[in-house]
Formats: sequence, C-alpha cells, structure tokens
Amino acid sequence: MDSPLLPFDWNHVRAFLATAEEGSLSAAARRLGLTQPTLGRQVAALEQELGLMLFERVGRSLLLTRAGTELLDHVRAMGEAADRVALVASGQSQSIEGLIRITASDVFSAFVLPQALKRLRVQAPRLQIDIVAANDIRDLMRREADIAIRNRRPEQPDLVARLVKEATAHFYASRDYLDRMGRPQSPADLANHDFIHYGDAENMRDYLTPLGLPVTQDNFRIGSGSGLVGWELARQGFGIVPMDETVARMSPDMERVLPDLGPILFPVWLATHRELHTSRRIRLVFDLLADFLSKSR
Repeated sequence: MDSPLLPFDWNHVRAFLATAEEGSLSAAARRLGLTQPTLGRQVAALEQELGLMLFERVGRSLLLTRAGTELLDHVRAMGEAADRVALVASGQSQSIEGLIRITASDVFSAFVLPQALKRLRVQAPRLQIDIVAANDIRDLMRREADIAIRNRRPEQPDLVARLVKEATAHFYASRDYLDRMGRPQSPADLANHDFIHYGDAENMRDYLTPLGLPVTQDNFRIGSGSGLVGWELARQGFGIVPMDETVARMSPDMERVLPDLGPILFPVWLATHRELHTSRRIRLVFDLLADFLSKSR
C-alpha cells in the first residue's frame, strides 16, 4: 500500500524558501509583502506538517538545519516550476500577440534558438517570431530587431543587457579529416593542421595564438564570414574549427580535437532597447530566453 502523502500548503513552502534565501524572517517578510509574525507562523506550520526542525536561530540570523538544507533544493525546483506556470498564465491571460524580431548569429539561430522557440510557442502561441541571423548589434539601434543574443556585451547606453551564461567551445574536425591528417596529440601538433576561420583569418589567428596554439596565417586556407558555412566546411573535411559544444553535440560525425585541452569560454548576452523592455510581449520573450539559455547545456 502506498504511504499517505504529507499535507501540502504552497504558502508555507514559499515562506520557507524566502526565509532560507534571505537568512532572516524580517527580510523574507519584506520580500513576500507579509508581516513578520505571519511569515513566522507559516514557517512554523511547515515544520509541524513535516515533523522537522528546518531552522535554528544564531544571534539575529536563522541558519538551515541539515533537514532544511536537504529540503531547500527540492523547494527551489518547486519555485521555478511555479514561476513557469505563472509565466504561461501571463502569456495566455494577457493575450500577448504581435511580431517579435530576435537577432542572433547564424549558428545560434539555426541550432540553439529553435529549442527555446518551442517553449515560447506553448506559452504565447499568438506571438509571431522573425529570426534575424546576423552579428551586428546595430540591428537593435535601428530597430531592425527587438532582442539580440550576442557574445559581447553591447556598450550602447540605450540598451538593456543581461549576461545569461558563460558558454564553452572546443576544437572539432570531421573523422574523415582526422583519419587523413592524423589526430593531434599535443597543441604543438596543431601547427601541421588546417584551420577554418570565421570572418577574418588574421583576427582568428591573433585570438588563438595567446591560447598557446602555434598557428600562423598559413594554417587558415579556407573560411567564411558565416558560421554555418564554416561549420559545414569542417564537416566536409576541410580542417579544424572551434565551435560551441552545445552545437557540436548535434553533429555526431564531428570529433573533438585534443579532448584534454581546456575549453574556450565566451559570454552569452541578451540585449534589448530600454524603451522596448517595458513591453509585456518583449519582456515575456526576454525572460523566457534568459531562463532557457542560462539552463541550456
């Protein structure tokens, strides 16, 4: 026979989560817009319902007990789920609709953004989405796009920007290329291999050299300003290329080069125009993208 479930009151759980994150009843009460005695009663009620002591008082602060610490991760997950439910309800009840233009690199637009848009379609089915696959942040300033996903923080004062994650990239090549040219065993071996450049070959060489890679202009014999084209050239066996590991995992025919070599780290920024950030539909899309990208692996 299944064990009976413990009674559940979301208000009590929410009170516990706020108190654990704020470290005191007074700060948690301000965060939730409650009086301190009310919040204290809700936390005590949860302890009684669970038959556990969740906090111990040290001076003016509250510290989690071992039981409280073990419970916290589960409660945070419940809070995130509740936020997602609220976001869905907001998108539906406010009848959010209209056109949103999102600009991102061509690689990101093709491989990463569609997964986020699947979630967006569920939450706001009346929105229309236009993807602008480009690399120039001026798209926002000219109002050619509403939201930009970029790997460099925009400096324009009229833009609102948020760092959502530090992504990782590695070097990849096709198995055909590595079977033909050999698999490098050390960074020094890369001097004898072909590389594919994105955009300007000289700039890419200058970026890779400080990483301890012995590459010269002669290593870059082919490339493209398009990341999609560069990636396809690598898949066709023309050489080695750096790529976001999220994208690379989608191509099982590609092999990571020098797997013990540390990752290349690069930031992922979301940006929108300050005036547009007050729009309900743009805020909905902005926050959904921020949540999706921060958790994507």
